[in-house]
Parts: sequence; structure tokens; C-alpha cells
Amino acid sequence: MRGNVLYDRIGRGYAGYRRPDPRIASRIEEALGSARSVVNVGAGTGSYEPADRTVVAVEPSGEMVRQRAETAAPAVRGAAERLPLRGRSVDAALAVLTIHHWTDWRRGLAEMRRVARDRVVILTWDPEHAGFWLVQDYFPEIPAADRETFPTFAEMERVLGPIDVRPVPVPADCSDGFLGAYWRRPATYLDAGARSAISAFTKLRDVDEKIARLRADLDDGTWERRHGKLLSLPEIDLGYRLIVA
Repeated sequence: MRGNVLYDRIGRGYAGYRRPDPRIASRIEEALGSARSVVNVGAGTGSYEPADRTVVAVEPSGEMVRQRAETAAPAVRGAAERLPLRGRSVDAALAVLTIHHWTDWRRGLAEMRRVARDRVVILTWDPEHAGFWLVQDYFPEIPAADRETFPTFAEMERVLGPIDVRPVPVPADCSDGFLGAYWRRPATYLDAGARSAISAFTKLRDVDEKIARLRADLDDGTWERRHGKLLSLPEIDLGYRLIVA
């Protein structure tokens, strides 16, 4: 359980940086449609779990479960590849930015299909997307690694059947600190706490050296000369997608 080991190690303080963004939450709510019961696969601290539906959370990491709010849905320790639910026992299966942590995404998707009566909803990243300035200028190894772990939509469709792919633009003030969240707030990537809540940074070497280069580019105006046009944008497409099957 790759995500279990990772988040037991890096999960402390995760909830402080990874707060659900209401605009992304609205898109997920819409994708869930009329589903009254939902299993949240790789549920983490409970971000994007709908408050007005019955939710069962499945999460492998004890550290993440400990950070769930007292008002959050009950969490069951388990993995996507072997969901502890009967077949067709919930209306919808939900997975938010977790598929790249599964040891076997095909089996995980098949499990979501097995337990969901009506639909499967997945927030993921398009591995065919070019990425953005952080990975293009400073950390090109991140998308290179991600393309090894994020399935393409054609691959997902072979397991799930026909899918609807919906763009999820990232707001300039996104409150959920995933990799692309700070695209218009570059100085936030200098914050070690913010980076610790982004799993991609945990797999890298020479992070301090590259962060120092970003700091220098911010200080001397290089970053703004290259990317200043982004500062006027309210949102941007960074390749995040909702998959509805």
C-alpha cells in the first residue's frame, strides 16, 4: 500500500494545508449527481466528502485517519485494491487525487465499479498535460514521474467503460494545497510546510537547491518577467480533471 507508507510518514500537519476548495467541491458535488450514499476511496482527512449524503471513508494511513474531524464520516482502514464493501452497496464511489498512490490502479478502479450502483467519480490529473511553470522551470522530474503513475483516460476507460471527462480549473486563491494550487502565489512553494503536504516533493532530490533558485528568481524579478501575465488570471487549467463513469 504505497500511499499508506507515504502518508504515515509525511501526513503530520497535512490538514492545515489541504483544505477543500469550495469551487472544486461544487464540481465534485455536481458530478455525484443524485447519489445518496458514497464511498470515499483514499479518503485522507475527509476533504470533499459531502455533508448531506451518507459517506463511508476508506483510508489506509492511520496518520491521515487521526486528522479527520470529529464530525467527519467514519473511516475504515483499507485500500482501493480491496474495498471492504459488498458489491453494489453504495450509489457512488469517489476518489480525489489518490489514484497515483495506489499499488494497482486497474484493480482499484475495478473495485470502485464493483461497489457502486450508479457512478464512479474520480478527480485526477491528465498525464498528457504539459504541466505549468513550477515543473517546467524547476522540477521537470515531477511530471516525468507522474506520467508513470497517473493512468491515461483511454486506459481508465478500458476498465470503467465510457467516461465523461470534465476540466477542473484551479482558482488563483485555491485553498487546497495540492501541487498546482499555488500557481499564482509562487512564494508559497518556498514554504517547507506547504511542500510537505504535496507528495511529489517527498520523492525528489536536490529540492533545496532548486527552491533556492526559485527564491532567487522571485527576488530579482526573473520569475515575474517570465510569468507575470499569470498574475491577472482568476483561474487556470493545469490538467486536473473529473472523470465520471
